[in-house]
Amino acid sequence: MEPKQDPSHDQGLPARQVAFHILYEILERKNPMDQVLVRHEGFANLPPQDRALARMIVATTLRHKGQIDACINKALTQKEPLKPRSLQILLYVGITQILFMDVADHAAVDTSVTLAKQENMSRQSGLVNAILRRMTSEGREWIKTLDPVQNNIPLWLLQSWIKDYGLPEAQQIAMASLTEASVDISIKNKDELEYWAGELEAQILPTGSLRRTSGGNITQLSGFEEGSWWVQDAAAALPVLLAGDLTGKTAIDLCAAPGGKTAQLAARGTHVMAVDRSAKRLEKLKENMERLKLQGHVTVTAADGAVWQPPEPVDIVLLDAPCSATGTLRRHPDAMYLKSEQDITRLMDIQKRLLDNAAQMLKPGGMLIYCTCSLQKAESEEQIENFLNTHPDFNRSPITVNEIGGLEQLINDNGEIRSLPYHLAPQGGIDGFFVARLQKG
Repeated sequence: MEPKQDPSHDQGLPARQVAFHILYEILERKNPMDQVLVRHEGFANLPPQDRALARMIVATTLRHKGQIDACINKALTQKEPLKPRSLQILLYVGITQILFMDVADHAAVDTSVTLAKQENMSRQSGLVNAILRRMTSEGREWIKTLDPVQNNIPLWLLQSWIKDYGLPEAQQIAMASLTEASVDISIKNKDELEYWAGELEAQILPTGSLRRTSGGNITQLSGFEEGSWWVQDAAAALPVLLAGDLTGKTAIDLCAAPGGKTAQLAARGTHVMAVDRSAKRLEKLKENMERLKLQGHVTVTAADGAVWQPPEPVDIVLLDAPCSATGTLRRHPDAMYLKSEQDITRLMDIQKRLLDNAAQMLKPGGMLIYCTCSLQKAESEEQIENFLNTHPDFNRSPITVNEIGGLEQLINDNGEIRSLPYHLAPQGGIDGFFVARLQKG
């Protein structure tokens, strides 16, 4: 059950209306959730409590969409598709609140019927009322019979996890991927870790990240404006831990935006060349570096990392490659509906070209750190195997348990990091992530 949200402010109707429009943008127009939330004027104008409600409705719907579709089909007497298409999305908004959120049934039903009338579906408002009332009386029993993994995880994705990890582990990955992620934080000055843990009401993870389980507006928290910390998943913070002593070294952060790893490198005394093909995303990176007061350590370049080369070879290249992001479904449940098997094939080619070019950027003895937030081995373990087979001047530099806070379960047999969403379950899980450290001969 998701945290309770109080449907205040005109019975919370504006929040539901915004959630409806955001879901339409994601499911019908195939726009990523983060992008829609950033640019949606209605979402930005909601009071904080309503904004939290709208976002919760959207994310919870995306996690449980398959089960909700099955419930709608069970409730319908006619078997023709619902028309207009937006009617199905409107039902998602109401059913999500009834079956998966701690919202009063009458509030979910009444606001959905009113929303139907406001969205030019007055003719369908009676049907909306009837279906939602069936959900309040029978839906909770129906949900008990609908396996969350089989109904919500796309079949191609589940099959790929079974192939890579085996059935029991794929089941654990899938279940953990359907849960809400905590907020993880990286501290600029590691000597202040204990202080910020207390100030932000956060626990210290073994890897040195902070974790907050309570919500709230991140930008309003102590230390944000002053640039003392930034939001970064604990798994995404691991690669830079493996870079060793960085004092006086030059590092390239390929595919750098929005800049979490750039900030880590810069905070440890490195001169960082942050490279990304998106000039727009690099503007956000620059803003982040200025807030963190690290801009003096960072040179920003808009370029394609698969062809760009630095003026001279460097000590370290960190390549956080574009990937299917299947390890981040806890944060980005929309990826289940926006990604496909064909995307992975295309991304694998991009990853290979980036790796081949990154190899040429390093001095002899230099370090290449390759990472993805994908659970797909084709984008991770297999990509590194192929790279080593074609680059005999590179060798693995195995990662040790001591480098990542003693978390032995995160290291595979090749000395690479392979985190899975159910790892660190007592502390709230972790994103699926892969990291390999290679040394140039």
